[in-house]
Amino acid sequence: KLLSSKMSDNPVKQEVQNFDKKCLKKTNTAEKNTLPTQQEESKQQIVRGDM
Repeated sequence: KLLSSKMSDNPVKQEVQNFDKKCLKKTNTAEKNTLPTQQEESKQQIVRGDM
């Protein structure tokens, strides 16, 4: 017989609710996803043969 999802989720839910965020380390993230310039995109189209 399968256990209901509520019964299996209960210990995890309890642990999440009692989690202390103060024990986490502070991190700094920097976005590095830059979009290609129009010139770079044109070069790629030429290389791929799209033009």
